[in-house]
Amino acid sequence: MGSNTDNTGGPLSGLRVIEMGTLLAGPFCGQLLGDFGAEVIKVEPPGKGDPMREWGQEKAHGKSLWWPVIARNKKSVTLNLREAAGQELVRELVKDADFLLENFRPGTMEKWQLGYEELAKINPRLIMIRVSGFGQTGPYAKRAGFGAVGESMGGLRYVCGDPRTPPSRMGISIGDSLAATFACVGALSALHYRERTGKGQMVDSAIYEAVLNMMESLITEYDVVGYIRERQGSILPNVAPSNVYPTKDEKLQLIAANQDTVFKRLTVAMKRPELAEDPRYSTHTARGRHQQELDDLISEWTRTVTQEELVALMDEHGIPSGGIYRAPEMLIDPHFEARKAIVEVMHPEFGKIKMQNVAPKLSLTPGTVRSAGPELGQHNDEVYKGLLGLDDKRLAELHAQGII
Repeated sequence: MGSNTDNTGGPLSGLRVIEMGTLLAGPFCGQLLGDFGAEVIKVEPPGKGDPMREWGQEKAHGKSLWWPVIARNKKSVTLNLREAAGQELVRELVKDADFLLENFRPGTMEKWQLGYEELAKINPRLIMIRVSGFGQTGPYAKRAGFGAVGESMGGLRYVCGDPRTPPSRMGISIGDSLAATFACVGALSALHYRERTGKGQMVDSAIYEAVLNMMESLITEYDVVGYIRERQGSILPNVAPSNVYPTKDEKLQLIAANQDTVFKRLTVAMKRPELAEDPRYSTHTARGRHQQELDDLISEWTRTVTQEELVALMDEHGIPSGGIYRAPEMLIDPHFEARKAIVEVMHPEFGKIKMQNVAPKLSLTPGTVRSAGPELGQHNDEVYKGLLGLDDKRLAELHAQGII
């Protein structure tokens, strides 16, 4: 709507987002929009704020180290959405907003008279981004739906882990993040449509559907031939060789040489070029049938070289490979450094802290990390006085009433 005076230089500069979600699925979408320059005004309950302020590994004084990342590039205002006066302030904020982002249980916004139809009357150009476990419609819509449930019902959990154990979860909240990413794609698609027509719309991103959309040909394989994907540990069935292999110095290196031409190069690196002509390994299908014995053969070889030597060989022969990285390895990797994949941000309490940079990279208008997550209500005056024009007396009344 062009009212945002923030000059971030990002491609979404000039757009305003009212973020009303909590925890991860909604706020990660807000993070993505903010990373590329949108002004994100995060609405939090007075006194306690978003529970993400307390999640994740903590320092000794109890402050979350997740909050500075998920709330980066955002402004924080406090507002009690359960009170009529708080709901009225939302309507005021919506008048000049481009996006309203929420991830409450479906029906909650309608209960507060803040559903899409009502808000669209106030601002027909508004794009309302709604992230939930099961979507805004259907028999499960009003069920509680955390990311773990979406991962389970979307098919991801069943195929993760060792086949000898129950399904594993990923080490991150991937269901929430996927739903947020799809929500961001939907929001930008709706923005493009609005540029042509002037009309806003609702974006309905369900966690289970976001996960489902990542499941490749899982549905089609079952529909056509009755095949059900199972847990396979560190491999994909019939895709070989593509696995994690041990080295002489007890490190682990992932090697992905499943394409025919790449496998031939691997056999040369192993000084076993005859393997590429062996009927057991000469084609993609054949390697899939003999996956375990091929992995054993490669592991036997990788144990004879150090990881450094193995990386050099893989690079020399053009074979995709990579170490199994943790944070320490990321922080010293020269490629991460050269591309500034990790940035340093000033935090008012922690000082300089490191976090992942914005992705993807744009050549003309790259996204930036401009600030770490804000203090609760840090921007109340800027938004309520500067944006809505409320005077000190009115702000004091709202504060006394527990509205802000």
